[in-house]
Amino acid sequence: MRLTISRKAHFNAAHRLFRKEWSDEKNQRIFGKCNNPNYHGHNYELIVHVTGELDEETGFVMDLKELSDLIKQEIEEAFDHKNLNLDVPEFADLIPTAENIAIVIWRKLRPFIPKDKDLEVVLYETARNFVSYKGTV
Repeated sequence: MRLTISRKAHFNAAHRLFRKEWSDEKNQRIFGKCNNPNYHGHNYELIVHVTGELDEETGFVMDLKELSDLIKQEIEEAFDHKNLNLDVPEFADLIPTAENIAIVIWRKLRPFIPKDKDLEVVLYETARNFVSYKGTV
C-alpha cells in the first residue's frame, strides 16, 4: 500500500533575479521588479511530500519527526533570513527563481530520503505563485 506523507515548513529569504552578463536594461525587461538591485523578500511556504510503502511494523511511510528535523536542519537553517544570492552557496552562480530554489531543496533532501521512497517539493513563493518538483534520481 503506497501512501504520501507531507510536512509543511516555511522560511523568509531575500533574493534578486538577474544575470551578471546581461545589461541592466535586459535584466529589467526580463525580471522586472524581481531585478531590484537592493533585493526583495518572500515568506516562502514549503511542503515536502514523501511517498512510499506503509511499513507494517511501524505504521509509517517515514517518521514525520525525522522528516521535520531534516527540513529544519537542511533547509530552514540554510535559507531562513538569508539573502539567497549572497548567503547560500548553491546560488552563487544560479538565479534563485522559485523553480531553482525548489530544485536545490529537492537535491539537498534527496540523499536523506530512502531510495525506495519518492520525494516531491512544493514551494510557494506567494499565496498564488508556486512550483512543484518531483526530481530525477
